[in-house]
Amino acid sequence: MNPKDQGYPMNQIEHINCTQSVDCHQFDTCELIQPVSVEEQFMGQRFFFSVGEPSGDLHAANLIRCMRSMSPSSTFRGFGGPKMIQSGLDLDFDLTSMAVMGFAEVLPKLREFFRLAARAEQCFANNEVDGVVLVDFPGFNWHIAKRAKKYGIPVFYYLPPQLWAWGGWRVSKMRKYVDHVFCNLPFETPWFEKHGVPATFVGHPFFDSIAQQRLDSRFIERHRRNDRVQISVLPGSRDHEVKHIWPLQLQVIRQLARRYPDAEFMVAALKDSHALWCKSHFTEQDSRLPISIFAGKTSEIIETCDCSLMKSGSVSLEVMARGKPAVVMYHVSRSTYWLGKALVKIDSMSLPNLIASEKVLPESLSYGSLDSASSKRSVTNVVAEMESLIGDASLRLTRRKRLLALASEFAQPGASYNTSKLLLQRMSGSSDGTLPIDESQLAPLPSLKNAA
Repeated sequence: MNPKDQGYPMNQIEHINCTQSVDCHQFDTCELIQPVSVEEQFMGQRFFFSVGEPSGDLHAANLIRCMRSMSPSSTFRGFGGPKMIQSGLDLDFDLTSMAVMGFAEVLPKLREFFRLAARAEQCFANNEVDGVVLVDFPGFNWHIAKRAKKYGIPVFYYLPPQLWAWGGWRVSKMRKYVDHVFCNLPFETPWFEKHGVPATFVGHPFFDSIAQQRLDSRFIERHRRNDRVQISVLPGSRDHEVKHIWPLQLQVIRQLARRYPDAEFMVAALKDSHALWCKSHFTEQDSRLPISIFAGKTSEIIETCDCSLMKSGSVSLEVMARGKPAVVMYHVSRSTYWLGKALVKIDSMSLPNLIASEKVLPESLSYGSLDSASSKRSVTNVVAEMESLIGDASLRLTRRKRLLALASEFAQPGASYNTSKLLLQRMSGSSDGTLPIDESQLAPLPSLKNAA
């Protein structure tokens, strides 16, 4: 029977149908880090981290915590963000404050990037570092890797750049400057190994973060409504992303609110400055729309709502893990779009779609100005997709079940633990970096059934 015909409020019946077959809260209760035995204690090392994304800051922070539990005398310094500081990083520079995307945004900051690379090299030249850990941010991190190898320092890449998606020629840099890659997607390991790069699949750290986090149950209870459809709006974590995506998302919300006056939109801003910036775009008419903006409650808002209007990014993995149907939109400059069109070798920009090898999350990419023809088409397409989700509870339930099925296979925590053990084993086992990595005692990981 169609859920809409059973007499239940829409999101209540979706929750009932889900929990009959799947533990919808498994990602809130599992443990992040496995107990560390005496045999897993490693001698101290001096690590330099280079992390340039807010999401990378979170994942590197979890990795540092796990490494400290296995090697209490190890030290950590380098470029990162506030979460890494809380985990024990001695910060040389907040690189996450310079997160950029696309060539047009990189150029104005080139001088500062080279200054930071020279600062890192000084540490390497002074013999202050035993090992370097890079997290994403390849445009800058290639320079860190090159300088580290100049002084014979082992380099490890965690959350490696998606070379399999575009710019595959860069794999020569990976072979030359990186000792080992810790892969986070199941199909990455065979791709890197095929191209001569030592690699190990460790799982995705986003699921560690979800497993670690304890949701604010009071917030969820206070805001969850069973008498209407609630939509989470996720505008991104970088300043420039929010400035490009939110105006388009607001256009979508305006149209949807006219069609579905009982729908409620909950905007999940990363921080207060993003929330204030989003609110500053409200017109007098927007103040009457059913929109609430929150800062620092992304996971709670995703869990509370029935579906999502989101920016493409790693948060799509949390949407998958929590089984929330979503429509993805992204916006880039005109130059980035045409360059990407020539270089990108994949037909999807969302990680759940890549993992599933199908479009479990509908996508729309726009480019140019916010009032360009491309942007207008994107808004129209996203409105149509969101109307389907808001108006059809059975469609939401079908997509929810598909996402939860993917999550049960792939959304397992353990990446931080596995990477810590492998990295410390590699560092303590051989001074010349030739000791093979022992993968026999890692946490269980999803199968590679869908590996490309």
